[in-house]
Amino acid sequence: MSATWNTKYGGRRVRHDPPTLQEAMAAAQGLTDQLHEQIELAASLMDLPVDEVRAEVMKTMAPMRTVSQQIVTPSGRAGVGRTVVVERRTSRRAAAPRA
Repeated sequence: MSATWNTKYGGRRVRHDPPTLQEAMAAAQGLTDQLHEQIELAASLMDLPVDEVRAEVMKTMAPMRTVSQQIVTPSGRAGVGRTVVVERRTSRRAAAPRA
């Protein structure tokens, strides 16, 4: 579906691309933590029936459920993150004399 209108520079069209399943699920995950609500949101974003989206989501989640999750902490203490400090150094090149 594309909307077309005329301007003084000629006809203009806007292309409408619905989001992919991954894009819709990423957006839904940012809005809610409940899986069934995420599926409903993704279905509304993609303009598809909820049952169709649910089936696709369950297909993509099946491999994720079989893998055991491990939480690895780099330091010996649990819950403490690593601190990384990034410093920007200025260049030590001397400025060229202007002629």
